[in-house]
Amino acid sequence: MFSRFITKTIHAYLDYPVALGLIAMPFIFGLGATAPLALWLSVVTGVAAFALTVLTDHHLGVIRVLPYSLHLAVDGLVGIAFVAAPIVLGFSGMDFWYYMVLGLTVLAVVGLHKPENQAAIA
Repeated sequence: MFSRFITKTIHAYLDYPVALGLIAMPFIFGLGATAPLALWLSVVTGVAAFALTVLTDHHLGVIRVLPYSLHLAVDGLVGIAFVAAPIVLGFSGMDFWYYMVLGLTVLAVVGLHKPENQAAIA
């Protein structure tokens, strides 16, 4: 089995840079060559991820109204959507690989998350 090492604290520190990256990277990489949706899907997801982080009940949340478990569930759904999007929407080239790599990365982060009760023991 693999070691789950991503704690709530580590995850919180990743959230804001990832959200900002989702907003900026499509412009940096020139996404949208195969479909305009390839550009805007990431930007909209980044804005939503930023809002989700602000509202999440962790130490970097500003308005802590959403449980962290909901945050993780949303992250998992985003990972699945990002893996499915290039296939379902027919993205190719950089558009395809951007979403495939990010989706698999998000799923890995969620999968490597250390449950709260284990975080207290370790």
